[in-house]
Amino acid sequence: MIRTPPDPRAFMDDCGPFDLIGDIHGCFDELVSLLERLGYDRRDVHDWHHPRGRRLVFLGDLVDRGPDSPGVLRTVMSTVSGGRGHCVVGNHDDKFRRWLAGRDVKLTHGLPETVEQVQAEPTEFRRELLAFIDALPHHLILDQGRLIVAHAGVQADMHGEDSKRVRAFAMFGEVTGERDAHGLPIRRDWARNYGGDATVVHGHVAEPEVRERNNVICVDTGCVFGGHLTALRWPERERVQVPARQTYYHSPRWADDVADD
Repeated sequence: MIRTPPDPRAFMDDCGPFDLIGDIHGCFDELVSLLERLGYDRRDVHDWHHPRGRRLVFLGDLVDRGPDSPGVLRTVMSTVSGGRGHCVVGNHDDKFRRWLAGRDVKLTHGLPETVEQVQAEPTEFRRELLAFIDALPHHLILDQGRLIVAHAGVQADMHGEDSKRVRAFAMFGEVTGERDAHGLPIRRDWARNYGGDATVVHGHVAEPEVRERNNVICVDTGCVFGGHLTALRWPERERVQVPARQTYYHSPRWADDVADD
């Protein structure tokens, strides 16, 4: 059954405190290390609780490229279904959802790894995954409107809007329709003009360091490319990281960013 994703304002009264985690991309071992460093207790393989009631927020792109997307998905599903946190959908998650639904999608950009891993899982698990990803919001307003989370971000005039335009922006950011020298989409730096009062925390754009501009914070630090898996504590704004255990996937854009750093 296809469920309707929650309204972006559905959890506005949830004030955390939160630990917001950037793009995991199947890096399950690093996720475990990060949760331990954040002080979460492991009650089962995929069941984590914080002794002081902190809550997890996953910023999408749970799958692709890394070695254990099913492990990551089980942990996130347990967190969300148990009422211990939230997750927004990433562009990789959405493409994986379309594959699960039997759509004709190109097996590129790390999706073949996820498909291979999931095909080894029971059919029932795949049905659960489809229902779970179908129900993920494209962005959420939290902490009485002080915090906005989305995979790739949302402009100030989009907060709380549920439309195809906002969903596309939340998953992909502001794209030009052009490609760079590596054949990858060229994105505009939408944060340069952000003027909203709420803090927007997102991932999607892997960079060697956490980037903060105009009250917009990007916490994708390229774990799957050999960087770090990063969490942002809210409201403290403290950054917590663990290094990647290895480089799981090579990206020419990431290589250029690291070389320029």
